[in-house]
Amino acid sequence: MSQIAIMLAILTIAVVIFVWNKLPVEIVAIGVSLALFATGIIGIDDAFSGFGSQTVVLIAALFVVAEAIDAAGITTWMGGLLVRFAGSSRPRLLVLIMLFTALLTAVISVNGAVAALLPMVVVLAVRLGREPGQLLMPMAFAAHAGSLLVLTGSPVNILILEAAIDATGNGIGFFEFALVGLPLLAGTVLLAIWLGPRLLPRRTPEESPKDLSSHPAVILGHYWPGEHELARLLVPLGSPQAGRPLAGVLPDTSGEVHLLTVQDEAGRPMPAETLEPGNFLVVRGTSAAIAEFAGENGLEVEAGRDGGVACGLVSKSFGVAEVLVAPRSNLIGTDAYPGMITESGSLVVLAHQRAGGTVDAAQNPKRAGRGARVKAGDSLLLQGSWAALDKHTLDANVLLVDSPDAIRRQTVPLGPGAVPALAILAAMVVLMTTNLVPASVAALLAAMAMVLCRVVTVGQAHRSMAWQTLILVAGMIPLSAAITKTGTAKMLADGIVTLTGGGSPYLLLVGIFLVTAVLGQLISNTATALIIIPIALSVAAEAGLSPITVLMCVSVASAAALLTPIATPANMMIMRPAGYRFGDYWKFGAAIMALYLLVAVFLVPAIWPL
Repeated sequence: MSQIAIMLAILTIAVVIFVWNKLPVEIVAIGVSLALFATGIIGIDDAFSGFGSQTVVLIAALFVVAEAIDAAGITTWMGGLLVRFAGSSRPRLLVLIMLFTALLTAVISVNGAVAALLPMVVVLAVRLGREPGQLLMPMAFAAHAGSLLVLTGSPVNILILEAAIDATGNGIGFFEFALVGLPLLAGTVLLAIWLGPRLLPRRTPEESPKDLSSHPAVILGHYWPGEHELARLLVPLGSPQAGRPLAGVLPDTSGEVHLLTVQDEAGRPMPAETLEPGNFLVVRGTSAAIAEFAGENGLEVEAGRDGGVACGLVSKSFGVAEVLVAPRSNLIGTDAYPGMITESGSLVVLAHQRAGGTVDAAQNPKRAGRGARVKAGDSLLLQGSWAALDKHTLDANVLLVDSPDAIRRQTVPLGPGAVPALAILAAMVVLMTTNLVPASVAALLAAMAMVLCRVVTVGQAHRSMAWQTLILVAGMIPLSAAITKTGTAKMLADGIVTLTGGGSPYLLLVGIFLVTAVLGQLISNTATALIIIPIALSVAAEAGLSPITVLMCVSVASAAALLTPIATPANMMIMRPAGYRFGDYWKFGAAIMALYLLVAVFLVPAIWPL
């Protein structure tokens, strides 16, 4: 049996298993490499060459950069702008959502952008009385177009770049992809405005992602209902209260202001007996009572953006987490009270509830001064720095209601890591644009800088890895190389040239586009690109076409994963929140696919001559 026949058998089996979708794609990808080795087509070093590939290193580094952008609150800030400027106009809402999504995709990735903006768009649809299904598919399709704005928009772009360098010695510029990406984005937006109302379903989804944007207000109303505020009062330099015992300042004689804890600027509890300049008193009460109390004691009230009292629950430096005491927890039977510092010394208990009501130790004279006994199912509201919350709420003794990381990302726009994150991102783009260093080196430097500048922790960097994508690319790279080595690519290319008549180069581009696009609806567009790239290069050599032109046609076709929910993870993410069915995608997707075909067949050759 010839190597070409074996190669075609392995390729066919791989595609069938991908479409079958019953085995993890990582297993399939690695299995392909092992099958190529077992049949003698490639050696052992070639079988695992993908795991040492620059492409895999670049993609992995970009996952860390994307995580840092999200962790710094930049996506939350963008979402806030969207809510502010969208208004009630459907066209304006669609334009803003799609532009924001495309811009974010260019920076992080298709799946990352859709995952980051999905909860915000669903909540915005509900607030404006619109069906999420009218917004989510245009958002996902804008992400596909946005992946062609810059080099880092998609792993496929990186594969195209590497293939272009190997084939011609010349790369494709960092922003050069935008020559096709911008027309695709503009056309997708116009089609969404024009055809969306007729082709997109109007259904009420069964469930929606959790909205935590108003979490501080919800927590405040849950634990302290009524008109109470939670505020932080600064002890300034020269304050008459500095150096005085805490008991001499509080409680307030009116009983309208209650001290919960004393903290430093970063939200760390301060177990001090006396007040010192720079301390913050966390108090609750009405706005008027807090302002009056602060004035009488020479304290400064932190002001909010609207000029009122700033909520003392969440800031760039600190936040809150709600935990439930687990059954058989070691905390059962211990004492808890507002203002109590936890055993770690990094968190403070702001409130203690049982069955929705505040647990008051004063109701039991025997417990006076010692707090209330903790029982299974009690809820505790904890406050501290974000890092301390992340670390100390991962405890088997408690059940976390909402993760501190999720709360921070939705409630704190442009957190303390935003400035270094943006500076590092800009530096990475400059390095990639100017080709001062290889793209993989630039991305690795950026990822390392994000960790060293504490925009993300090492743990967050590890968790950011989409191992499925990395293993898929690494496992399929040997297949891509073997298709060329065995002559399979040339044979398939000859077939495409024969089927299209071998005359018009535009018919060849149509053939390449259709093969790539159809395969991309069934399996990962990254896997599709790895299979099609060597075939497309052979077509270019056989027909005397420019490799860059053919590769850019493949790039556009790979991004046209529009007709099924299984085409990309981004398409799958929006299915349930929007209430989509499998057959909903092709109706609107076919119109967008026609746009992609026109761009790939006619615009690409106009920019990169045949």
